[in-house]
This record gives sequence, C-alpha cells and structure tokens, in this order.
Amino acid sequence: MKELIFSNLEHPKELEKIYRNNKTEFKAVFNSIYPEIQGQGSADFWFTRLNFESDNVQWGTKADWLFILIAGAISGTLAKLPAFFTLQEDEFYARNVGFVVFPFLCAYFIRKSKLPISNFLFPLASLLLSAVYINLLPTQTGSDTVVLACIHLPLFLWGMLGLVFSGSDTKNLSKRLSYLQYNGETIIVGGILLLAGGLLTGITIGLFSLIKLDITEVYFQNIAVYGLAAAPLLATLITQSNPELVNKVPPIVAKIFSPLVLLMLTCYLVAIAYAGKDPYSDRDFLLLFNLLLLGVMALIFFAVIETVEEKKVGLMSWVLVSLSLITLLVNGIALSAIAFRISEWGITPNRLAVLGVNLLMLVHLILVSIQLIRTVRGKSKLQEVGLTLVRYLPIYLLWTAIVTFGFPVLFSFD
Repeated sequence: MKELIFSNLEHPKELEKIYRNNKTEFKAVFNSIYPEIQGQGSADFWFTRLNFESDNVQWGTKADWLFILIAGAISGTLAKLPAFFTLQEDEFYARNVGFVVFPFLCAYFIRKSKLPISNFLFPLASLLLSAVYINLLPTQTGSDTVVLACIHLPLFLWGMLGLVFSGSDTKNLSKRLSYLQYNGETIIVGGILLLAGGLLTGITIGLFSLIKLDITEVYFQNIAVYGLAAAPLLATLITQSNPELVNKVPPIVAKIFSPLVLLMLTCYLVAIAYAGKDPYSDRDFLLLFNLLLLGVMALIFFAVIETVEEKKVGLMSWVLVSLSLITLLVNGIALSAIAFRISEWGITPNRLAVLGVNLLMLVHLILVSIQLIRTVRGKSKLQEVGLTLVRYLPIYLLWTAIVTFGFPVLFSFD
C-alpha cells in the first residue's frame, strides 16, 4: 500500500481507486507516511480529506441497505431452519452457527472490494466444503472430535473471512492489521446494537403485557432471530462507513481495560496460591484457567493493534509488556498442567487440542513480548509489534483446520 501511494501521488484517478478498494488501510498508511510527502502533489488535499471530522454519521448507500436487508433476511431464515424442518436445535446450531454469519460478511466484502470473483475462489470453496463436511459428521453422542470440530469451525470460518477481507492478498500484513481493527470495532458497535435491541425487546414485551398480550414466544422466534442474524452485517456497515467515527472507541477501551486486567490477573495468581487451588488435579479449574488465558491473550492482541499508530512509547506500552509477561506465566502453568495430565492419563483428542493451542500461544506470546521489550527500550517501533502479531495468525488458522478436519478422522470420530 505504501509503495502504491508513493507511486501515484501525481495520478489522482489511480489514487482514488486505491482508496476505494480499502479505505481503512489507505487512511492508516497515508497518515503514517504524510510527514514524508507533505507538500507533494495532492498529499495535503488527501490528508485533509482523510482526517476531516464530519458531524454527520454516514449510513451507506441505498444499495448497501438493500444488500443488508436481503442478506439479513436470508441469514435469519437460515437460523430458523430447525423450526421449519423440525431439526434438533442443539445439534443444528452447534454445527451451523458460523454459517449464519460468516458467508454473508464475506459477501459484503466481496461486493465492496470490486475485485474479480476469481480472487475469492479458495475462501468461497472452503466455506461450501466446510458446510458439507460438518453436517456429514456422525451424530452419535459422546464424540469428542465432533465437538472439537464444531468449536473450531467458526474460528476457521473467521480466518476465511479475513482472507476475503484482504482480497486474498496473503502477504499484505497491513491488511491483516486492518482486519483485526475491523473485528475490534465491529464487536464494540455490535455490542451497542445488541444492548439497544435488548432494551427495545424489553420495552416491547412489557408494553404488550400491559394489555394482557403475551408476545414473548412469537417475538423471540421471529423478530429477535432476524435481528440477531442481521446485527453483524449492520455493525459492519456502520464501521466501514464511519471509520473516522468508530476507530476512536477501541483505543479508549484498550487503555482502560488493559491496566485493570493486569491488576486483576496479578491478584488472581496470588489468590490461587493462597487458596491452594491448582490446575494439575482439578480438570474444571484447568478449563477455566485456559478460558482466562484466551481472554487475556485476546485483550493483549486487541490492545497492541490499537496502539500501533502511536508515535512514541508511553505508559500503555509498559502495561502491555507487564501484561504479556504475566500472561506468559499463566500460559506456562496451563501448559505444564496439560503435560502433567497427558503423562498421567494419556493422550485424548481434547488434551491434544488444548496442548496444541497452548503451545502456539506460548510461542506467539514470546515473540510479541520480545518485540514489546525492544520497543520500550527504544530498539524498535510500535508498528513492528503489530506486524509480529499478525505474521503468526496463519499458524492459528492451520491448527484450527487440523482440529476441525483432521481430528475426527485421526481419532476415528471418537
């Protein structure tokens, strides 16, 4: 992207095409290089255009809204298939919840990218084959590998969405950063929409109950289902149409919660020692310990992504260093507990899956921690931390694919 901007500063038409292909990435890269190109060609105009803060919220075009309505209707209908065909709800949603969301988000970005459909053949074929595969798996109860496949499949689909988001440009690290930023912004906006929808739901049901009409079942089986299905699409439209409005919120969230989580995690480790609890003998505690680890890892990555554009090292960088180091300790404890359980009771699909993801997180955390330490010591830039983070993402995707598609066959669907 940087090279494209440099080479087209004197070609307004080409620069406009580049901007329309990926507005979020274009703005981030342009602002980072503006001090180098200030005064050249149309650089000043573009800087003003990209950073002009309008008081008006952009709601997209009529075509965008037509797409959202059609896609939302289809995804909501897909979510209601168990009611239409008397399917077992638990089994259907465990296998297909990802297909209610990700194919339609993929369609949104394919439509907005203006790239040939041939660029997206691999992720689209992966979505289709995944849908066939997961629904052909045996339905017998007690199959750990089928449960693992159902848990990991949405993560695989999330990776395919990232591939679509980047236009299948697997070597462009800045697009991976933009994708993670999009996720953070969409989660925040989606959360607000869900809270507003929950409030509307409560008011609506309450008002009808005042006139002795109970609409709870009808409301949740129809209106709420379609609303939930359309929420990710609507959140995506808002974030993509208002990047200058939405991207101010995630850094604030990261800066507030990162120190609080650091304090909580430190106190929690001390409390574990005081209470005499350990993940070596208590399986449920090990599960909760790993969920805590995943949550803290997600926060670290989210916070790193939201600080890469800062020009200098500040308190937030030191907080991230401390948080990454203490998370390394948590990861080490969890990893040793898993290794202990395997040595005592042998390999099972669940233990192997957890062992694999903990090893991946350990290596990733070490790489990110080293880069953060280099940053606070002035030997590297904050941007390098973000690049280190996203370089590793395909390895997670590969492991997710192995667990989803390989484990059931490897362990004979046990």
